[in-house]
Amino acid sequence: MSIYGRSRVKVPASTANLGPGFDTLGMALSLYAWIEMEEAAETVFHLYGDEMAGVPRDKSNLLYKVAQMVFAEAGVQVPELSISMYSEIPLTRGLGSSASAIIGALAAANAMIGSPLSQAKLFDMATAIEKHPDNVGASLFGGIITAVWDGEHADYIRIEPPQELEVLVVIPEFELETVKARGVLPAEVTVSDAVHNISRTSLLTAALSAGRLDLIGTAMQDRLHQPYRAPLVPGMEKLLAEAPGHGALGIALSGAGPTLLCMVDRSERRKQELELLTATMQENGISARTVWLSPCTTGVTAELLERNGMQNESFLDMIEGELQS
Repeated sequence: MSIYGRSRVKVPASTANLGPGFDTLGMALSLYAWIEMEEAAETVFHLYGDEMAGVPRDKSNLLYKVAQMVFAEAGVQVPELSISMYSEIPLTRGLGSSASAIIGALAAANAMIGSPLSQAKLFDMATAIEKHPDNVGASLFGGIITAVWDGEHADYIRIEPPQELEVLVVIPEFELETVKARGVLPAEVTVSDAVHNISRTSLLTAALSAGRLDLIGTAMQDRLHQPYRAPLVPGMEKLLAEAPGHGALGIALSGAGPTLLCMVDRSERRKQELELLTATMQENGISARTVWLSPCTTGVTAELLERNGMQNESFLDMIEGELQS
């Protein structure tokens, strides 16, 4: 009989960079993944939802490998696991699918063995895996995160998103791997471009902290990565230039892309943004969908389910209830 419980976690998606804050700014979004994990006689995966197509169902699965890192760090052995996952976060679209999987697996494994590892430790482990703290920090802590990573430890400050802030994302129906998106970036940048981004990242962080939505458009401008990645996303250059004139507070490539993210004042939301986004994608022969999201103010949540014969609701019943709520 297992000495460990069955854990269940809910983890939000995220967007990174927010324009100028390359590898340092992230925001949690109201798309989610759910994971259950427990000790088993042999390792088995139950993966649900369209976004799980093609995900490995053996021990090469990221969830399994990350869980084993937690067990090793805690000094316990749980070699065989039953893992269930449902995700509504699109894979390799710039919405933090890998970061949510990493944070979800860390939290689930940690909860399963009694939560011996602190959030700070989980953050360091997640950043070491992901190599940058923005997405994983947002999924772990919720809200808006500004963070730094020195190769061993990540420090962060969490910013509560302004209540008026809403997000519109346009998600192209093609994948863009982060490795490819990083591969087009220059090895060196000019001092003027560095100053441009440093100043705007500082302004954006202050504007979000103070609720100054009127400054977001100016603050979201970038010279370090978006000009080089624009050819990878047809229509992106036009949208970066024109969306702020059609009701968006500001617009940026979400993470490494290809998803584009518009920040919007929910009290002044206009349909023009949606029309411009879809029309521009269509002009460039790109099939895309648009989704209205909110900043997620709650990071990953984990619970240890009862082991006393009460099985609680099944994983699929829980998912059905979540999706209907």
